[in-house]
Amino acid sequence: MPIVDHDRIFEKICLEGFQSGLSWLTILRKRTAFRAAFKNFDPNVVAKFTNRDVSRLLKNVEIVRHRGKIEAAIQNAKITLQIQSDGGSLAKFVWGYCPENQGQKQAKAPKLPRDIPSQTPESEAMSKALRKMGFKFVGATTMYAAMQSLGIVNDHYLGCPRREVCERARSEALKTMLA
Repeated sequence: MPIVDHDRIFEKICLEGFQSGLSWLTILRKRTAFRAAFKNFDPNVVAKFTNRDVSRLLKNVEIVRHRGKIEAAIQNAKITLQIQSDGGSLAKFVWGYCPENQGQKQAKAPKLPRDIPSQTPESEAMSKALRKMGFKFVGATTMYAAMQSLGIVNDHYLGCPRREVCERARSEALKTMLA
């Protein structure tokens, strides 16, 4: 379902980065611990994490203990705050890569798993733009997964009862993000 809340978007980007190379189920099972460890993914708090916090997190067996990914979450929080300080919005930024905002049509409803891409031109463009700003662990495949989890793209299968519900909510989110 579409997400437009700034902190939840920051959380999703971080969790997708932690998921890189792992199963999503692993991250889902650890989500509560991640939220506790990263102070509910409040970028205002995470951006102030120090080397002492990195050491603390590397000892936390309830989360993924990968120094690069932990440091990326802190770096990404700092960049998120910079975007806001510059008068921007992480929500508007990521929703700007919705296929419709890039001059494309929303992809047809997938029928089979092979119909769902692992990345798209939009996720590649978003990844490139985020990396240029200084974000870490935001590759094109990771960003496509974020686009899915944020509802920016609707990859519910044809015939899935959630597809139409998600699409209606997605349309409303697009109106909000374009306002």
